[in-house]
Amino acid sequence: MAINLNEYSLLIKDQIKKYANKIISDQKGYIITIGDGIVRVSGLDDVLLNELVEFENGAYGIALNLEPNSVGVVMLSDYYDLKEGSSVKRTGKVIQAPVGDGLLGRVIDPIGLPIDGKGELKNISGYASIERLAYGVMQRKSVHQPLETGILAIDSMLPIGKGQRELIIGDRQTGKTTIALDTIINQKGKNVNCIYVAIGQKNSSVAQITRLLEETGAMAYTTIVSATASELAALSYIAPFAGVTIGEEWMRQGKDVLIVYDDLSKHAVAYRALSLLLRRPPGREAYPGDIFYLHSRLLERAGKLSDELGAGSITALPIIETQAGDISAYIPTNVISITDGQLFTTTSLFNSGQRPAIHVGLSVSRVGSAAQLKSIKQVSGSLKLELAQYRELDTFSQFSSDLDAETKVVLEHGARVMEMFKQPQAKPIDQTSEAVLLFGIKNRFIKWIPTDHIIKFKEFILDKIKQDQVYKKIEEKKAFDDEIEKELTAFFKDVVKKYTSTLVDYNGSLYGDLKELE
Repeated sequence: MAINLNEYSLLIKDQIKKYANKIISDQKGYIITIGDGIVRVSGLDDVLLNELVEFENGAYGIALNLEPNSVGVVMLSDYYDLKEGSSVKRTGKVIQAPVGDGLLGRVIDPIGLPIDGKGELKNISGYASIERLAYGVMQRKSVHQPLETGILAIDSMLPIGKGQRELIIGDRQTGKTTIALDTIINQKGKNVNCIYVAIGQKNSSVAQITRLLEETGAMAYTTIVSATASELAALSYIAPFAGVTIGEEWMRQGKDVLIVYDDLSKHAVAYRALSLLLRRPPGREAYPGDIFYLHSRLLERAGKLSDELGAGSITALPIIETQAGDISAYIPTNVISITDGQLFTTTSLFNSGQRPAIHVGLSVSRVGSAAQLKSIKQVSGSLKLELAQYRELDTFSQFSSDLDAETKVVLEHGARVMEMFKQPQAKPIDQTSEAVLLFGIKNRFIKWIPTDHIIKFKEFILDKIKQDQVYKKIEEKKAFDDEIEKELTAFFKDVVKKYTSTLVDYNGSLYGDLKELE
């Protein structure tokens, strides 16, 4: 068969025309050692810090340690079918998290995969790197709007503002998560998107929290990012960063965001495990030297943006678990120094039935008072001091039965106030009702009620006040004036009379001069 050279010539010319001079660079390496979720890789000389690398079985990892002859990679998924000599390649991307309104009402893992059985994510506006610099000083604005928690003890004495970082700290089983969840539940109808980051928790606990938020209708504006205890330490390490990345997208759109990190103690432990396995030098309590920077760069991403940038905000509620009430340990002191205040919960208060078990003396809100509603500020100014006096006298009264009349008044009033601050889970109180209750406390109307009836009396007030015209006036003005105070005084005298009339064998003269109620 004769060869037609012209045909070959045309074919070659056609191929030259179609030839695109594209150079595809692909750097591959191989595994030197593997184990405990850590892979040491050789051959990836140009890999970036925190870059995603892909293994031959489709698993991914993050390059965390860049050394002269090898790269330390932490695994993000199962690695059991990998072995020494297996190939690994660069992706050229750093780890990213999905962002957008499609995440509301969903439960995802730290790499953005849905784990709630509701199918794929929809309405995702894109993906963003989980590591980014926090906004600078000039791009921020001071905290000036209140974030309503619906918890009377917090909103009155330890107010939180939008853009604040308020630490919730205490021993295990003292109601820390409950405070955070109640705050999320109270954001219903307030245009605040919420993110709950579960770090190192049991699967059953995350399922229980999801169920509670669904039952209260809070899941509609909440995203849960879950890295459970059964998963690799690397997922616990990146979970809070994925959570705040989701929140930052909403903040840039001018929205208000509330994010809960539950908890950063487990986050620190996960990072310590990774650092020790990567052979980084250990420091105090075997934590690596950059453990402070880990939490500071995370929490600094919360804040209130300036009006020019849309005035959005991220309010952070990190949770820290202490051991036997020791708030002077390494991680607690680190996070206390980073945040704008702390709510300290104690086992003794919790076991005595005081829930939420907030120790007012050790708790503080450094910037929230600037954001407090005027109506609440007017009636809660002396409350913290009164409770401090009560606690001091209560301690001494245990050693002496002979008390003067003045001391008895302080002790009885303090006991009633503590009863007023008791609040069941998932039952938030709106700020107008809080202001009314605090007015009753300040003006000593609760002195007429026996201590064991205070909780029922509180419910009685909350039921009656919403039917009264003065409620709408306080809601509109957000402050007390002479007219409102006059109407509220008449309201309280009326509810005290009505409530005490239902009590068997009640003798009002034991509590004060009955003429005061006329």
